[in-house]
Amino acid sequence: MRLGLMLGYSGAGLALDVELVKEAERLGYDSVWTAEAWGSDAVTPLAWLAAQTSTIKLGTAIMQIPARTPAMAAMTAMTLDALSGGRFIMGLGTSGPQVVEGWHGQPFTKPLTWMREYVEIVRAILARDAPLSFDGEKYQIPYRGADGLGQGKPLRSIMHGRTDIPIYTGSMAPLSQTASAEIADGVLLTCMNPERPEIIEDRLREGFARAGKGKNFDTFDVAPTVAVAYSPDPADMDRLRAPLKAQLALYIGGMGSREKNFYKDYICRAGFEAEAHKIQDLFLAGQRKEAVAAVSDKLVDTLYLIGTRDHLRDRVDVWKQTNVGTLIVGGMGVDALRILAELVL
Repeated sequence: MRLGLMLGYSGAGLALDVELVKEAERLGYDSVWTAEAWGSDAVTPLAWLAAQTSTIKLGTAIMQIPARTPAMAAMTAMTLDALSGGRFIMGLGTSGPQVVEGWHGQPFTKPLTWMREYVEIVRAILARDAPLSFDGEKYQIPYRGADGLGQGKPLRSIMHGRTDIPIYTGSMAPLSQTASAEIADGVLLTCMNPERPEIIEDRLREGFARAGKGKNFDTFDVAPTVAVAYSPDPADMDRLRAPLKAQLALYIGGMGSREKNFYKDYICRAGFEAEAHKIQDLFLAGQRKEAVAAVSDKLVDTLYLIGTRDHLRDRVDVWKQTNVGTLIVGGMGVDALRILAELVL
């Protein structure tokens, strides 16, 4: 099992802990990951980090596909990969309907088709086997719509980039996890219950079967993000859990609508159905404090790495029993960074 470091996206201001990333690289962390929501983007911080590191891989978790055409995403990937010496990992995701329609101004329709076509186009651009031509439901390249000029022609990338840049997809819904295993090189998970890995792994096996060619967990990276909160004092557990309960209440209650919330749906499948419904009901009713209070200690301790070194060791041992390839950890300082390196690497 490898370790990745999650930096996430910014709040009101943007600050990168470059020294933490350099220490992660020194300790042998495999990758560092950035994200985007509706503030800072995921790519620019990686370019900044690429210039100040030399071996750690640089991943996006995720680049939102509504924000970029497939061609623009491929251009960005080739550029950053070349400048970093072949260290880029291209993590893609549709995001959710609130962001897609409310921020990017696009309809949230057929997300699986959208992702499948997007990945196919990106791979075709990287391969450079022929000038780009694609006829799909979401994309027609060259464009042939009635409102176009009709002057587009198939083009081949001027740049000769690395043809095997890894492509991961962010997939919390069951069907998208199966699709990820079929079309991508890895799956990015916002959360995962390591005590119930079969919920995700069974879906991935279906995708491997569709892909054929012997694809399996040895050739595909399962990469969940896991928040870490460390203290040498066992009495600190409640304090460590508090911000993570607030985070879970936001994701379960507010990251999506009542009808479409991939995070809440996964928590239900992972064994916390009654709790997830209660959290969402309270959050959507405007009772934010009550929603946070409804997040149990057990849920936090199951999904995240919390507590003393002994606590972290015991939970890491649980993760090691799964098919996780890259454990992407975040939210911690240098002490926890070093402890996890000792426990995992």
